[in-house]
Amino acid sequence: MNGVVVAIKVLSTESRQGVSEFLTEIDVITNVKHPNLVELIGCCAESSNRILVYEFLENSSLDRALLGRNCDASKLNWHIRSEICLGIARGIIHLHEDLVPPIVHRDIKPSNILLDSNFAPKIGDFGVAKLFPDNITHISTRVAGTTGYLAPEYALQGHLTKKADIYSFGVVLLEIITGRSNSRSFSECGKPLLEWVWSLFEENSLIEVVDPALEEYPQEQVLRYTKVALFCTQAAAARRPSMLQVVDMLSMPVQLNDEEITIPCYMEEDSRKFIRSFRAKNSNSSQKYSTSTDTTIPFTSSQVTFTEISPR
Repeated sequence: MNGVVVAIKVLSTESRQGVSEFLTEIDVITNVKHPNLVELIGCCAESSNRILVYEFLENSSLDRALLGRNCDASKLNWHIRSEICLGIARGIIHLHEDLVPPIVHRDIKPSNILLDSNFAPKIGDFGVAKLFPDNITHISTRVAGTTGYLAPEYALQGHLTKKADIYSFGVVLLEIITGRSNSRSFSECGKPLLEWVWSLFEENSLIEVVDPALEEYPQEQVLRYTKVALFCTQAAAARRPSMLQVVDMLSMPVQLNDEEITIPCYMEEDSRKFIRSFRAKNSNSSQKYSTSTDTTIPFTSSQVTFTEISPR
């Protein structure tokens, strides 16, 4: 293509991504332009052939660069990792807040985050993305996505809001900080990633989650990022921040209120129990479990004092 290097995505007839998902991906990505979203250059849908032509990203996926078996995670220093986190968040903001109708990606995970030559992240694979009609806060739908990144209310009830993407982002944020995958347990402690991080948070030893491959890092910033991830992965969707709030917390030197963080649900039975308990406690409250209204997250900054973050 005029000397331009591109990436070709060819779907086989046995692919789990069917015709509807293929057409959804074309429809969604064609109308979306943002520095942190993969650009679709062209497509082909003839007979049984289904081909997508994307811009080429030199550093492959975040999954391979950070979590792959033969990867050199030390190449991803803290500055690069923090910029990757912010870039992913800004891409999701564009989907959630800038587009009409908004788009929920539904499959935010490291293998769907591609990295350019400067390790700038771009979100890809919109095959299961969902468009939200005007004035609709949630959708009940067939569950799509990847185990380990699904929000509990979505995985167990098919209840989809923007907060499902925020939960997935929180998991990815923890993976970037720790250098460990949430999709599998690891031998050091035999626990899933979320459970391990939460246990260290309760023990006041949160700094121990940091990837050993990170030789130097600003401790205060890393701890803040880790706490933001815990805010994002809270079991109750209503307690999770919006992505606008997430970027504020990541990009400013703020002091987060640890007492506002509630336990993530990292096991299916725990999720079911928490959902039943949360709904019972809030049955007479104006803030229902099914709401997508943004919660308030108190924090303070050395430059500015915040009492709460209000929805925009």
